[in-house]
Amino acid sequence: MKSTIITHIAAGLLGLLFLIFGLNFFLKFIPIPPAPEGSPAAGFLGGMYVTGFLTFVKVLEILGGIAVAVPPLRRLGLLLLGPIIVNIVAFHIFFTKGAGLTDPSVLIISLLGLYLLWAERRSFATFIHN
Repeated sequence: MKSTIITHIAAGLLGLLFLIFGLNFFLKFIPIPPAPEGSPAAGFLGGMYVTGFLTFVKVLEILGGIAVAVPPLRRLGLLLLGPIIVNIVAFHIFFTKGAGLTDPSVLIISLLGLYLLWAERRSFATFIHN
């Protein structure tokens, strides 16, 4: 029983975080500092922005955030957010040489995602089991 409550809380928090950061892209209510000019991170983000790919990712963040917070849609939300979480971590490893990996938002999103993946492991095991 307690694990179900903790799972609901974790899913609600993860969904809220992705909803906030996804909406922030469109509404700009939280200032996000730009990457250092000329850095690989700036080039990568700039390319994502001008092509519209970042807009696509932010829409998926919003949809995934809503889905993960709603219990019957939780697995769909994790399928949408899982690759985004992996890319957030990979961005900080490869583009910023580890800077930002210890930012609270990155840590919380990563840990909540891992916890929910573990909590839903039986459902996801069917993907790799005959």
